[in-house]
Amino acid sequence: MQSVLYAAAMVPASIPSPDWSGFDIPLPWGSLRIHAYALCILLGIIVGLWLTSVRWTKRGAPEGSVWDIAIWAIPFGIIGGRLYHVVSSPDAYFGPGFDGTGDLSLIPQLQRGGLGIWGAVLLGAVGAWIGCRKAGVKLSAFLDAAAPGLLLAQAIGRWGNYFNQELFGGPTTLPWGLQIDADNPNFPPGMAADTLFHPTFLYESLWNLAGVGILLLLDRKFRFRRGRLFCLYAVYYTLGRVWIEAMRIDDAEQISLFGITTRLNVWTSIFVLLGALAVFIILGLRKRTEPDTVYLPGREPSGTDTSTAADGDTDAGDDTEKKVPATVPADTVPAYSSVRHSDSAVSDSESRDNLPDNQSGPGHVSAPAEASKESTGGTKPATGVPAAGAPGHQATGTAPEAEGTK
Repeated sequence: MQSVLYAAAMVPASIPSPDWSGFDIPLPWGSLRIHAYALCILLGIIVGLWLTSVRWTKRGAPEGSVWDIAIWAIPFGIIGGRLYHVVSSPDAYFGPGFDGTGDLSLIPQLQRGGLGIWGAVLLGAVGAWIGCRKAGVKLSAFLDAAAPGLLLAQAIGRWGNYFNQELFGGPTTLPWGLQIDADNPNFPPGMAADTLFHPTFLYESLWNLAGVGILLLLDRKFRFRRGRLFCLYAVYYTLGRVWIEAMRIDDAEQISLFGITTRLNVWTSIFVLLGALAVFIILGLRKRTEPDTVYLPGREPSGTDTSTAADGDTDAGDDTEKKVPATVPADTVPAYSSVRHSDSAVSDSESRDNLPDNQSGPGHVSAPAEASKESTGGTKPATGVPAAGAPGHQATGTAPEAEGTK
């Protein structure tokens, strides 16, 4: 018991500030600084692409096409993310009120942090569209495959904010409060050096990790297509981003709408949430008009059957194979399948071969002989059949040789 209490006492009542933020690689002309922030972003991209590649391959996409799309989507996404950050937090780059006192040289310095997710998603989607067109696949199909991987990349990338000691929330006394070095430029002025802050990077990372599991489960159960899973990603992420963003105290552009003044990212998240939810509902109401395949029309590889879903959906295409009627016994299916109408007539002689043989004695004529006799004009009737002219028999005028075709 004492050991448990001792271990509990040793657990820090806060999240310590990081002692490491990167390392230097010596070069002949100096050194190259590798920032922890960049490593987190890179690790998130790699892991997110891995998950996307697994899901993309299972959907029947061309081998290696995920990398062909990524080489367009990733650079576009990074540029878009940086531009959105500059627009949403312009003071450092343009000065307060755009008075020109900012430092424009800070804009390309990604190692200092600052990537806006909505700019990254918007321009990243443009890059992905270019890659998809070149690969001959649908953008909507790729976005559905990439949605969980994108959320996973964000969950990992958020830890870059921890190493940069940035984008934290307001003061807190919770045991998981985040320590920020008092001499760090991001430390809020006027606060005590031992103040703890809400670790909003951790909140968002955990929220995103939970979202990865939720999206995978929903996709497995409902098989969302045509961009609907990506819409769910946007709905889920913005739902968390609204309350997490509202906790942050770093400088950001403030927007007043409907009598409410709050951060630009909060309003953006609200509008994206509503828009994504509307698109998700509209896509669900529209009937599917084309096969569920990842390929663009006319770009399918030769021999590909587009009448069925590429991922195994059972509702794409009808089964037109002719079935044997259920009323036919299983042991007669081969004979049933090979019956020909031209063989349907059975000769009278074959029918009489199956009649009971009730005659005996020297005068008895075998069935084959009887059939032969009838075929030459004999009139010996079959057993049990009245002879012509006998009582109760009515002549029909049919020639004897016509009986073989009855």
